[in-house]
Amino acid sequence: MRDEARDQRGSMPAHVAIIMDGNGRWAERRGMSRLNGHRKGAEVVREVVRACPELGLRHLTLFAFSTENWKRPAREVLGLMALFRRYIRAEADELASKGVRVRFIGERGRLHPSLQKLMAALETRTAGNDELVLTIALNYGGRDELARAARALARRVAAGEIEADAVTGDSLAAELDTCGLPDPDLVIRTSGEMRISNFLLWQAAYAEYAFIDALWPDFGAPEFERVLAEFAKRERRFGAVTA
Repeated sequence: MRDEARDQRGSMPAHVAIIMDGNGRWAERRGMSRLNGHRKGAEVVREVVRACPELGLRHLTLFAFSTENWKRPAREVLGLMALFRRYIRAEADELASKGVRVRFIGERGRLHPSLQKLMAALETRTAGNDELVLTIALNYGGRDELARAARALARRVAAGEIEADAVTGDSLAAELDTCGLPDPDLVIRTSGEMRISNFLLWQAAYAEYAFIDALWPDFGAPEFERVLAEFAKRERRFGAVTA
């Protein structure tokens, strides 16, 4: 399957975004705590990130923690935050050495200062890398992002920097967390759920979607390659018709 994906690289997506769903259910089905599922999911993240350069993928965005995930039990949330800190510390050297640039999107103010510091340090350390841009959505919600962007534009209008009639789709996009990134070509969701869960609402307007039955800890690089190969066969018209 790797050869098939490589052969169709010309039709490969430039940017793939993934809703990594199913960690908790994976663990519960095995009589484990949900945090064990999240730890296993982190191993899959490592595997998928390592596969991207060989597949010719330049942008990967991962939905790690949503603005709604704070509603989960406090023990699970605290465990996830500890896991994020552990992942950054454990993976920083390899990500930097492999040419991966790491970006974080989402509202950082609610995150613990120690985690914010690790995030900022990794972004600075990898800022010059260009083999792969890995964007991690942490405390991210599409509606929250759009509201923050609207407020930023409103402040500019109030300050007289721009006219209200000059606000366009491009000016709104420039205020989003993803400014500078291409829109995703493909959004993958694991676990069999068929919804987008407030993820990249603006950016994914013309993305293709792939809903995968496998839970995220069972996903891995081989399944990732199969999804990319299937994407390469799709015809994207962006509202137009086939000539």
